[in-house]
Amino acid sequence: MVLGEALPGLRVTLRANLILNVNDERILGKFLSCRAEMEVSGGCGIGFCQVPRAIDMVDIISNRVQEAYGSFRLPSVFGPGTDAQPNGGFSTYSMLKRFGEAGRRQRQLNVDNDRMVRQQSLFHIKETPIPQVQPELKPIPGLACPHCSPAESRPQLGADDRRRSAIDILRVTTHAGEQYARVHNPGKFDWGVWCPHLAQATRVRRFSYPQVAGAVLPDERVQEALDTAVKESINDKRAELGLAENDESFDEDRYYSEMLRSHERRAGKILIGMRSKISNLVLRITSWVLYKLLPCFMSGVAAHPAQVDMIKRAIEKHPDVPLIFLPLHRSHLDYIMVSFILLNNDIKCPLVAGGDNLRIPVFGSILRYDGAFFIKRKIDPLTGKKDHVYRAILHTYLQKCLTAGHNVEFFIEGGRTRTGKPCMPKSGILSVIVDAFNDKSIADALIVPVSINYEKLVDGNFVREQLGQKKIPESFASAASAIMKVLKARYGLMRIDFNEPFSLSELIKSLRKSDTAHNYTPEMRRLQHKPSSSSLFGTDVVQEEQDQRQLIDNIARHVVYDSARATSVMTTNALAFLLLNRFRDGAPLSILVEALDELRAVLNGVRDLGFTGSSEDVIRYAADLLGPGLVTKESRNGQLFVKPVVMIPNVIELSYYSNCLIPHFALESIVVTCAGLLKREAERNSSTDRHDHADEVTVGRRALLAACMEFAELLMYEFILCKPCQKLETVLENTLQELCLREILSQPEQELTEDQVMARKLAHNLECDGLDVDDDELDDYFDDQHNSTNGGGGGRLYRAVDDDVTRIHFPAETHCNRLVLESVLAPFTNTYSAVASSLHQLLDGNAMVESEFIRLCIKEISTRVELGDCKYGESISTDTVRNCLKVFEKRSYIETTNNSGVRLVSLQPPFDTMAELQTIVQQVHTFVPV
Repeated sequence: MVLGEALPGLRVTLRANLILNVNDERILGKFLSCRAEMEVSGGCGIGFCQVPRAIDMVDIISNRVQEAYGSFRLPSVFGPGTDAQPNGGFSTYSMLKRFGEAGRRQRQLNVDNDRMVRQQSLFHIKETPIPQVQPELKPIPGLACPHCSPAESRPQLGADDRRRSAIDILRVTTHAGEQYARVHNPGKFDWGVWCPHLAQATRVRRFSYPQVAGAVLPDERVQEALDTAVKESINDKRAELGLAENDESFDEDRYYSEMLRSHERRAGKILIGMRSKISNLVLRITSWVLYKLLPCFMSGVAAHPAQVDMIKRAIEKHPDVPLIFLPLHRSHLDYIMVSFILLNNDIKCPLVAGGDNLRIPVFGSILRYDGAFFIKRKIDPLTGKKDHVYRAILHTYLQKCLTAGHNVEFFIEGGRTRTGKPCMPKSGILSVIVDAFNDKSIADALIVPVSINYEKLVDGNFVREQLGQKKIPESFASAASAIMKVLKARYGLMRIDFNEPFSLSELIKSLRKSDTAHNYTPEMRRLQHKPSSSSLFGTDVVQEEQDQRQLIDNIARHVVYDSARATSVMTTNALAFLLLNRFRDGAPLSILVEALDELRAVLNGVRDLGFTGSSEDVIRYAADLLGPGLVTKESRNGQLFVKPVVMIPNVIELSYYSNCLIPHFALESIVVTCAGLLKREAERNSSTDRHDHADEVTVGRRALLAACMEFAELLMYEFILCKPCQKLETVLENTLQELCLREILSQPEQELTEDQVMARKLAHNLECDGLDVDDDELDDYFDDQHNSTNGGGGGRLYRAVDDDVTRIHFPAETHCNRLVLESVLAPFTNTYSAVASSLHQLLDGNAMVESEFIRLCIKEISTRVELGDCKYGESISTDTVRNCLKVFEKRSYIETTNNSGVRLVSLQPPFDTMAELQTIVQQVHTFVPV
């Protein structure tokens, strides 16, 4: 039985192959080929094969196995093979079996160990508590100034409140739905589930709104004003008749009685036209209507619930103190949206000061019952005489409202901004509130700055007014037409931010204690801001002392600064800013996405962003919302290309959205612009024999800060660069340091010995004491420029410091960043340069009507834009021209007089010569970027 004898050997060989050489590809291949030949040879079955064929089959198998294992040497369990088996022959079957059993046991042990490790890790995961991941605390914009409002007196926000996000108030009803059901448990059949907006309007809290108009006319202040007005009428009548003061032919008593009745009737009409008739019923109806109409043209109205909670906590802490809401004014929709939010959060709605231009049929009455009281834009008649009666009625009405417990809302800027950036404050109504606090009519007041912003302005645009054309007056027909137009359009998102309420008494105490007038450095003498007293009704209703006016103006400027910093940045603001200041010629979508990511990183933690999501989606959404009239989209090389429309009317409208971010970058732009002009002057003055080995051009730090102060003064009516409780010089130094940290500029630190440090401190102190220069020279340096010009230096607004050792460098890799920052204020400096060039129209004693001169300035700027001398079409701005004229008037370059109600502009000596005008032009043009 040859086959029977061969089979055990075959089994041993196969087992050895499987156990020992499973990882050897060469041997395994030999075995497989051997197995294949065996299967082919025995294809008819073992039971039917002949013995010779079986012998042949065994020979084939033996040959193949010998080829496979001829060079194989079985390793010892304890080491390599020994010399006893030089040819690598096979070990016995028992040895192979023992080796296989050991491998099997080791593999089983490894499997058990792995299973145990996995089980232990699972037990560890189950027994270990899950870590609580706390989201990053979001900065809440609009917190009160810690210097002017001490922390212990302000309602604080907890960590949970700070993590809350803004919500769409059009989709949240606090008096209907799930939130209402959790608190009040109305039952299963709550009708508010099916009619949430109606339930919201009917369930809001009712408040008492007492009418105070009846107590105004009998007030002593009004009676004194009536007496003054009657006496003025008598004097005018005597002058008209040419009678002397002691002429008894004139029946003064009878005429006094007639004039008194006439002024009393006029006072009654003024009060009727002014007073508010705020009604709970009309407020609720208006709320329900807004819930239905606003979603037709707006995607949402976002507000931060934590900010509303701040107001509620302040009310709980000061229950008898009136709230004074001070919004920045952008749209006519502002009037009712603040009241809408307060009403639906159970906060007493305020009386809202509105211009008498809104006192139109139907709509004016609705606003009156919603809380509006109407005041005139210009109190005094064209002759320039003061209207004592109107001022007294307005002052008394406001004081009576505050005393009766009414909250008050008025727009601190006076009117809507036409440029998109905050305007200088008008402190008239604020002075009434401060006066009511000073005479103890109210114990205190809580000031609540409010920031309002829109992705797209509902009121349209202000291009006509910026081009110098007259404003179209409001009427019933125009209002109805505008409403129908609005309902058919899409305006995106509206955002309202309530700043933290702060105590008026605390603020006044803090400002008086700090004595901010003495905090200014000598360089800031020229930056003393003239308080805005030509507000809605003048300054005669308050104390006439200069310190009181300065105090009121500081409060107003503080409010505007805080509101501007708390204004949320919308999608259209971000896109317009990038297009006008960085990609005026357009850019591919991918480049814009990178730029927007950088902008969001810069604004993170400093300004609140009114949008989320990917930058690509934000850009597409903002471009669609602005429309093809402002932003064009086209495909270039398979990629979306976005470009602004730079035609004059279009770019002016687009700049409205961009200007929301201008105040944020104004300080950085001032520093970089001044650094650039100093660098250019240094390059011009550098020696020409340096050739290729010339050193890097740097500028002195002290000279840079001095130039920044001069530039800031030029823009004093454009921006509020710092709080009244801050020094502008310190803020500029901090801005320079921030730019160095971002490597836009660089300031290498110098290592000085102790003696060098002491010597420089001594030299600086001596210079500050005026010991190294003449007193007249030191005073002239900080005085008006016409007193400090040194002959041929016309146009230099700063003093070169020879010992300015600390140098500012210009990193080459951030050159583009500096160009972007320079372009931020370039439209304003181009406008100022054009206005300065237009002053030659006033030579030879030629006085012009102010409106006519402004039109000439607009024409000059337009000509420069058309010729390409100015690439900024948004420089055509009536508001910027007016602000420039205010600066020139403050510097005594020009004089504005009132001649029978007509404002005339003329040059003042010694600036009424061509040589002096050229000096003014050079001074202003110095800050225009090249």
